[in-house]
Amino acid sequence: MTAHPERRGPAAGTDFDGTRVSTARRLRGMSKAELARALDVTPTAVANYEHGTRPARAVLAQLCLTLQMPREFFGSGNPLPTLAASSAHFRSLRSTTAKAREQALAFGEVSLELVHLVGEYVDLPPVTIPNVELPAHLGPDDIRSAARAVRTQWNIAPGPLPAVVQLLEAHGVLVLRLPAGTDPKVDAFSITSGGRPLVFLSPGKSDRARSRFDAAHELGHLVLHPDTEPGSKVIEQQANSFAAELMMPADVIREQLPTRIDWPTLHALKRHWGVSLRALVYRAHNLGRLSQASYRRANQQLSVWGTPEPGPLGPSESPQLLGMARQLLIDNGIDFEQILASGRIAVDVTDTVISAGSTAKPALNLL
Repeated sequence: MTAHPERRGPAAGTDFDGTRVSTARRLRGMSKAELARALDVTPTAVANYEHGTRPARAVLAQLCLTLQMPREFFGSGNPLPTLAASSAHFRSLRSTTAKAREQALAFGEVSLELVHLVGEYVDLPPVTIPNVELPAHLGPDDIRSAARAVRTQWNIAPGPLPAVVQLLEAHGVLVLRLPAGTDPKVDAFSITSGGRPLVFLSPGKSDRARSRFDAAHELGHLVLHPDTEPGSKVIEQQANSFAAELMMPADVIREQLPTRIDWPTLHALKRHWGVSLRALVYRAHNLGRLSQASYRRANQQLSVWGTPEPGPLGPSESPQLLGMARQLLIDNGIDFEQILASGRIAVDVTDTVISAGSTAKPALNLL
């Protein structure tokens, strides 16, 4: 716990921050034109509001009602961080709409502000993403070396990874599950803002193996692609290769993988390593254990089984850092509602963020 900072009061009745209109609009999945129709104004007027022109009292009241935000949310003096779509590693960039991406980013902006507020009272884990020296053009050996560097610097024992989501949280990464209702095409994505990396996981995936691999994949972007333009198939494949090496180190798993299609062995490896059958089959082929013909037949069988594949590992790994931080504040007699008021964040939005960043019964140890 840290000393209490000076608390900001709620927004006055006359101040106004237009950037918060933009965040709220995007969070609710609305375009400028859709908001303009709801307010009975022009899209130009909405653009002006977002650039700081204060709307008339009646329009402001309707704005609060339409965007389901209290008047205090739009107060000035506490600008929200801005996340740019051009810097976010969206897994399915080409198949997602701009509106869906902006809605997810607005959720991230509110989440970052909540983390900032909580961080004024609680010492959150510092960001310790390894700074790996990489060439301009990454090769397979570079990616393997980067994954091994993470294992070494994070003191990960040989063999299967512990809880991947909690591992990221313990090293300063803010992990959130996107809210229910998010466009499923958004999938997982990652971004860094103000030195705090964020990883967003899909709300629709209830498979433990997939959630673990998704988290490792996004860590791959944070390590390999801090300054790389997102969206290409090449960097997505690089992140997959990083995740495979991080979760299934070649020098440990190679001799464990079968040289023919052996589903009982693959199921046992799935339980041991906490990865999917499809990931194991791909790894076996990539490491030269399965022939091309065997690899093709294995994938045909996996396609017949569909998703979820046989042998589930249990529910997805979920974040817990924010939930633990809130409980710590409450246990120490700190008024969490007052913290929200000082940051001018709507309670229902906060509840959504906390739910996305916590489990029902958070563990006391992140590692």
